[in-house]
Amino acid sequence: MSKSVWRRGGVSLAAVAVIAAVAGCQGQSDGGAAQSTSGAADVITAAFKKTSEAKSAKVRMTMSMPAGAGAAGNMEMTGVMGWDPTVMDMTMDGSALAADASAPDKIRMVWVDNVMYMDMGADAAKEMDGKRWMKLDLGAVAEASGDEAAQKQLAGGLENMNQDPAQQLALLLDSPNLKHLGSEKVDGVQAEHYKGTLTLDELVKSQGSLDVLSAKERADLLDSMKKSGLKGYDTEVWVNEDDYPVKMDVGMDTAQGDINISMHYSDYGAKAQVQAPPAGETFDFAGLMGSLGADGAGAATS
Repeated sequence: MSKSVWRRGGVSLAAVAVIAAVAGCQGQSDGGAAQSTSGAADVITAAFKKTSEAKSAKVRMTMSMPAGAGAAGNMEMTGVMGWDPTVMDMTMDGSALAADASAPDKIRMVWVDNVMYMDMGADAAKEMDGKRWMKLDLGAVAEASGDEAAQKQLAGGLENMNQDPAQQLALLLDSPNLKHLGSEKVDGVQAEHYKGTLTLDELVKSQGSLDVLSAKERADLLDSMKKSGLKGYDTEVWVNEDDYPVKMDVGMDTAQGDINISMHYSDYGAKAQVQAPPAGETFDFAGLMGSLGADGAGAATS
């Protein structure tokens, strides 16, 4: 198995991990007439309900990541995603994929049945017996670890990866300073702009996906996140007259620098018919890492 394929997979996964970790970001407003806090909460609650019912949308996402994030640079993802159940079919491109010169210019990412598949391109297929799709089953990785605490944390990470725009809106409702910033046009549509912030402690407290952790495990996780330099989150959303979010900015302030993600939504309710690639065209990322580890151990003892 090829180390270059492993590196390309690592670059892609670093970018996806950034998406899974983020819950807020900064943005600009026109400073229009503000609603009351309760009025803002009413709008976000209505948007949560409509988005939850829609279950899918077309998405255009842009990200900027600092050097310390593991996939420095910019990335754009476009495609369709669905929630309840979570499915995704998106294409990634951008400078963040250029960390390895042999990486494909674009990578298609498919998420179905809690398993992620990434099309690593024709070069990967040549090195992997014709298999171009990398498979990542986080549930299987967690089980194989044999570490109960690690399994719980990986399960929580999987739940975060599944976070849909409705859940992002629910998270925004936990902000103690949610406010209305005015009316703006987004993608040619008139929308109302809202913003809220959460400290790291408030975020961890509000994350239902972390309920699988014990009190000590949650405390250890929070301590680890603080030691990493993570300070807090901001979240901004623009809601149209039909109570759907048309844009959402998320991001976080870290010791390595700011991570910013901007997501544009359209075509709510669009069918997200996502299928896993044929099994004969996939290779398992965990298996690849295990094989490389075994090869390294063998070389060390020879």
